[in-house]
Amino acid sequence: AAALLDDLPKAQWLLGDRGYDADWFRDALNAKGIEPCIPGRRSRNEPVRYDKRRYRRRSRIEIMFGRLKDWRRVATRYDRCPTAFFSAVA
Repeated sequence: AAALLDDLPKAQWLLGDRGYDADWFRDALNAKGIEPCIPGRRSRNEPVRYDKRRYRRRSRIEIMFGRLKDWRRVATRYDRCPTAFFSAVA
């Protein structure tokens, strides 16, 4: 995450899972003017506030990336037998 901070595009907020929960990461995002929407880890002493309604959008984004990866399978012809190909297309 530290290597990506310099190349982040301008954004209002950033969605991330609990793996991105670090104080230094939150501070770096706030310094760039990006509001973090990252839930706190369970082992955190102080709970972190985040927008739960906005965080639910993360699942939609992950579903979209899953579908794109599924279409990659079709485009690279991993499904060579017709039944597997048509099950992915349908």
